[in-house]
Amino acid sequence: MDAKSIRQLFPILDQEVNGNPLVYLDSSATSQKPLSVIQALNDYYKFDNSNVHRGVHTLGTRATDKYEGAREKVRRFINAKSEKQVIFTRGTTTAINTVAHSYGRSNLSEGDEIVITPMEHHSNIIPWQQVAKVTGATLKYIPLQADGTISLDDVRETITDKTKMVAMMHVSNVLGTINPVKEVAAIAHEQGAVMLVDGAQGVPHMKVDVQDLDCDFYAFSAHKMCGPTGIGVLYGKRELLEAMEPVEFGGEMIDFVHLYESTWKELPWKFEGGTPIIAGAIGLGAAIDFLTEIGLDEIEEHESKLVEYALKQLRTIDGIDIYGPEKRAGLITFNLDSVHPHDTATVLDAEGIAVRAGHHCAQPLMKWLDVTATARASFYLYNTEEDVDRLVAGLNKTKEYFGDVF
Repeated sequence: MDAKSIRQLFPILDQEVNGNPLVYLDSSATSQKPLSVIQALNDYYKFDNSNVHRGVHTLGTRATDKYEGAREKVRRFINAKSEKQVIFTRGTTTAINTVAHSYGRSNLSEGDEIVITPMEHHSNIIPWQQVAKVTGATLKYIPLQADGTISLDDVRETITDKTKMVAMMHVSNVLGTINPVKEVAAIAHEQGAVMLVDGAQGVPHMKVDVQDLDCDFYAFSAHKMCGPTGIGVLYGKRELLEAMEPVEFGGEMIDFVHLYESTWKELPWKFEGGTPIIAGAIGLGAAIDFLTEIGLDEIEEHESKLVEYALKQLRTIDGIDIYGPEKRAGLITFNLDSVHPHDTATVLDAEGIAVRAGHHCAQPLMKWLDVTATARASFYLYNTEEDVDRLVAGLNKTKEYFGDVF
């Protein structure tokens, strides 16, 4: 199925913004939702709305079957060994914080090292800053190459026998850099460290096999992969999850509660305190069905061709700075000389073109780039070359509008 046909499956894209057909180029922030996902959410609330795991009535059984069925879909989607390794969270941020607070605070101490990169999203920096403060561990950064990639030689030099945790994004939400997380995991394991991968920008755009990557933890969000907001996934190796303590306590996650002590349910439920995100899980399951039917290989190939075309067309614009490596995922971060990215995004919005402007929750990377902010166009399976052409035309109009600065 081509991108134009796929676009028809997304109701929100069939509208005008400021008198122009919508061009949505902000999927790295959140993707749009196909009708099948919207319908799955509607059907749950319309026909099956009930709490899960507790009731024996028909609605409760149907809701539980769909909720746990979504977990199995996730397991197959990332090729986890067991559905017990799939924990539903509120999103990537919560998943990373769960590992930081539960595993990090219990297993790190003074003299240990936590290794990350300067390109990380704030959600994969701040939790480790906090762990370092509490435990006395040292936070270290793998240096970036000039094009925004990392060198495995630098990885080997940075990760030492004192390193206990390595945390790295699969794909940069600013540079589009695709990190060699499999190779980094192997280096981490050689030194006795564990590896967490922030897969928020990875899972939506390429096949992910957690067993092949051999990462210890992998985190991602539904809303960036055609699913609903408010739900994500933490995958973990079973022996690590078994040894970790929950970080939220209450209903659903308990086995027995006594007056002065309690015991926990088995995996994955010990990490899912309270009424779970039932509709969100069902919506995520529907999104996985949708992406699987389209094909992750096809999506990755489409984005690769589209970003190649976009780079070529954007480079025809005088005074544009493009950040990141040549080989990248489906996003392009840029600035027009002397035009603030918020002004660029405002003019583009007037043309019906949605891009992101700001620091993209990556302020250390902005400092490394020596900018305060950038504009970002991010592509997905529903974008076309015509969308790129509209973007280029909009940027040329931006230059005309701010012509006195060129």
